[in-house]
Amino acid sequence: MTPVSKYVGGATMALVLMAASVSNAHAWSRSGSTTGPRGKSVSSSSNGSCSGGSCSRSGSVTGPRGGTAATSGKTNCSGGACTHTGNVTGPNGGSVTRSSTVSK
Repeated sequence: MTPVSKYVGGATMALVLMAASVSNAHAWSRSGSTTGPRGKSVSSSSNGSCSGGSCSRSGSVTGPRGGTAATSGKTNCSGGACTHTGNVTGPNGGSVTRSSTVSK
C-alpha cells in the first residue's frame, strides 16, 4: 500500500466516525508541523464541517522538499450506513480517489 493510499484510508475511518457522531452543524480547522531528526519539516492544515449526517473536509500536506499534496473527502451517513469518498492530489498532479461504505 502506498503512503498516499494509507493517508486516504485513515482519513476515511476518521470521517466515518465523525459523521456518525455529529448531527448538528459543526466546523473545525487544524494545522501543525513536525521536524524530523535530520532537520526536515512536514506541515499540514485542514478544515471541515458536519451537518445532518454529512461531513466534508479539505486540507494540504507539505513535505520536506516543498511539494504539497491536496486532500479532500466527504462522508454521508443515513439508514445505518456511511459512505465516504476521499481524494488526494500529489505535488506532480497525480491523484488517488477512494470510496468505501460501512454499515451496521
